[in-house]
Amino acid sequence: MADEIVLFITAGSDDEAATIARTLVNEHLVACANIISGVRSVFFWEGATQDEPEALIVLKSRLPLMDKIIPRVKELHSYSEPEVIALPIVSGSRSYLDWIGEVTRKAE
Repeated sequence: MADEIVLFITAGSDDEAATIARTLVNEHLVACANIISGVRSVFFWEGATQDEPEALIVLKSRLPLMDKIIPRVKELHSYSEPEVIALPIVSGSRSYLDWIGEVTRKAE
């Protein structure tokens, strides 16, 4: 089974999202990050429903790096419990998936 993944991380601002994205790319923990501005998140937190503007970061990496990615995001993030979730990539361009592996292997 392939170990390529797509991660989702929300951030409180575009600037925070850019800092997290750049750091993870520079450290080769992820191969690529896309920042989607203007996300509106509705969630239950601290006993109440929250409705907040956020930025969504979509990242490409490999499952074996999650044990490094999660603590690194927690170091960089302003939230006490940031969203860091991963979904498997079940199919894709083989050359693109190979590129993800090539870039992220430098973090091992």
